[in-house]
Amino acid sequence: MTLQAHPIDKNSIYSRLVQEPLRSANQEWFSCIVASWSGGESVLPDCLGLERRDFVALNHHFFPDYRLPIRALSGAKADFSRMSERQDLINLLKSYSNPQVMEIDWVIGILVAGCLGNDHLWHDLGLWSRSQLSALLNYNFPELAAKNVHDMKWKKFLYKQLCENQGVYLCRVPSCEFCVDYLNCYETED
Repeated sequence: MTLQAHPIDKNSIYSRLVQEPLRSANQEWFSCIVASWSGGESVLPDCLGLERRDFVALNHHFFPDYRLPIRALSGAKADFSRMSERQDLINLLKSYSNPQVMEIDWVIGILVAGCLGNDHLWHDLGLWSRSQLSALLNYNFPELAAKNVHDMKWKKFLYKQLCENQGVYLCRVPSCEFCVDYLNCYETED
């Protein structure tokens, strides 16, 4: 069965995708991401921002009864040329990845593609809440997530980590000036 790329209730898509027993905790989050993406509710580009072969492998591994659409209903295209820090983000996430998670490269690819968006990372990914993103990061990158002791917004936190790794302490997170919560993210943190 093919999931159609037309306006459809993301809850119904989600319920068709998530199956017990889960192959890993990531299946739950991938189901939310794919449900939102299939309904045009995320900034993720074609193939969720993954290479086509990785997208097909993710589809077969987690959703063998469904052929996911390759094209993003939102029309989003990945323009990684504007993301000079792409490889740095990949390296950061790989250095903190949970070695027990088989699908970690897919998680990393989708997270990095989500960083191209102009809103909060959880929203750009198509997750349904910030707590889902926190759980995903804690599961896949537990040591990195544990460093976010002040509950900083996740995209800002990831870019802050990049800057600290490079010895830069005045770092501008990409695209934040377009975010509706700009002032909340840049309030003084006590």
